[in-house]
Amino acid sequence: MGFMNPGQVVWFEIATDAADPVQKFYTELLGWTYELDPGSSIEGRRYIRIIAPGAPFPMGAIQEAPGTPTRSNLSILSSDVRADTDRLTKLGATVQVPVTQVSDVTWFAVLADPLGNPFSLFSRSESERFSERMEYGEQAITESMFQPKPGWMGGFELATTGPQTTREFYAQAFGWRFVDAGSGQQLIFTGNDWPSGTLYDRSDDGLNYMIPTFLTEDTAAVTSAAETLGGTVEAVPNTGADGTSSARVRDPQGLRFVLQSQPGNAGKSS
Repeated sequence: MGFMNPGQVVWFEIATDAADPVQKFYTELLGWTYELDPGSSIEGRRYIRIIAPGAPFPMGAIQEAPGTPTRSNLSILSSDVRADTDRLTKLGATVQVPVTQVSDVTWFAVLADPLGNPFSLFSRSESERFSERMEYGEQAITESMFQPKPGWMGGFELATTGPQTTREFYAQAFGWRFVDAGSGQQLIFTGNDWPSGTLYDRSDDGLNYMIPTFLTEDTAAVTSAAETLGGTVEAVPNTGADGTSSARVRDPQGLRFVLQSQPGNAGKSS
């Protein structure tokens, strides 16, 4: 299975009624830049693509619309959003945003898993006017996976108070595979030969979330910068046996994300 196959986590989205503060925070923290997607910015909504430093292609987007509750979610590729929405609701998911078509750009829906973690489904566009860009984008994304840089999305973290329920749901929904990593952790394989995320058993503290991980050169320094910019540190930097350092942060809007630095990651921003 390739990176751009159905069931893969290939995008993330931030929904808000005010995009400017979101953009300012992440630009100052992680160096993100942005571009407006005119094809998806319709009916009073702005769809703003997120581009990490040195990245060849957007990795996510900000959805801005009046009255939109602030939230973030990972996006999972679907070959048929309507059929998958019907199938996943039978597995225990709930629909937060019904199946919607955005001109000839995509079909999408926002669901929540049985523990309440939101995620979106979206389909690849069949429009010929996007074919060249999609082909280039898929190639660029695939190549960039092996050369991650600070500011880029580097995976995801899934916390659950019901590990068995969560594993069963995602295994049936998308064919995800879970491998025990000790200490209440499991590596998540979404179809590739390497893990894309980590599941944490949070039965002890009641946390449920599914959030993106962003790479840094220095987790401690960037975590401190996040506080200075108005964010909140929820889990202080911790270094594992493999030398990977991670921290969990909430931005000024209250949205969670993980900062992570990996051995040998320093100096990749140039």
